[in-house]
Amino acid sequence: MNIQTEKIELIKMLLDTENPKIIESIKNIFKKAKTADFWDDLSVEQRKEIETASLEIENGEITDYEFFIEKHR
Repeated sequence: MNIQTEKIELIKMLLDTENPKIIESIKNIFKKAKTADFWDDLSVEQRKEIETASLEIENGEITDYEFFIEKHR
């Protein structure tokens, strides 16, 4: 089934239900999906580490995986 067919099936089920708990649950799923971003769950230190790593990658400051592992074997 493709995504459009899935959406239509969900719409039909939503239109057919009279259960307010189901409707509320679906609303909550959408609210949570709109606000959920893993970045918001990270600490300031974790964000800084990721930003620093991104800058290092952009500047070519990287180490080959095999080279790194050889030093630790």
